[in-house]
Amino acid sequence: QVQLVESGGGLAQPGGSLRLSCTASGRIINIYDMGWYRQVPGKQRELVAVITSGGNTNYADSVKGRFTISRDNAKNTVILQMNSLKPEDTAVYYCNADIIVRPTLRRDDYWGLGTQVTVSS
Repeated sequence: QVQLVESGGGLAQPGGSLRLSCTASGRIINIYDMGWYRQVPGKQRELVAVITSGGNTNYADSVKGRFTISRDNAKNTVILQMNSLKPEDTAVYYCNADIIVRPTLRRDDYWGLGTQVTVSS
């Protein structure tokens, strides 16, 4: 019914930048919050940043001032611009969206498959 497709992960040097993109497609009526989470082996998935449909944002303390989340509602797309990357940003990054679908009008959380971000010299 709904797919979230991420792109833009890869390898960056410390201090470098990467841009992640995620587009939702399918039987979508409306998308509420969209966000990015990350997970490293052996640890719980953690929130990186979230943006409401109105453009309000919230960031993890560890990324404030370095990462910027934005979205294009017309394209059902959320972007995470990551600057001043650190080795501790290395993780699998997952896109998340809170979506109402048709024809059921059911509202659920949807996840992408994840994209690897590695920060290393």
